[in-house]
Amino acid sequence: MKELSELDLPGDRSYTEEHEWALEQGGKVKVGISDYAQDQLGDIVFVEMPEVGEEFEAGDEFASLESVKAVSELYLPVSGIITAVNDALEEEPELLNQEPYENWIVEVKPSDPAEIEDLLSSSTYLDMLRE
Repeated sequence: MKELSELDLPGDRSYTEEHEWALEQGGKVKVGISDYAQDQLGDIVFVEMPEVGEEFEAGDEFASLESVKAVSELYLPVSGIITAVNDALEEEPELLNQEPYENWIVEVKPSDPAEIEDLLSSSTYLDMLRE
């Protein structure tokens, strides 16, 4: 496992206490898992994703990851409608281990774009991990 100093935590994203990241782009929000999450999970072998068109509230469980260690639920950082899922993860779930910030899981059209302001910055997220 990586030391906290070795983690990649890009500053262009927001983070949740449950280790998801959110990146706002053109009125939509891409969601994935942090470098910390993929490191803790180990080799990811399956991703269960929602359907396009499903609607969720912030904090709702929207997907799950199965790794060689455990099954982990994912929680949506913002309320909204799923507009896309990353189909590449169906055949290659390990992409989340290889490039956790290039490989998003879902894209959401937020119902309240201001919710992203309630999420953690990369420095605040790192402080939380240190505790």
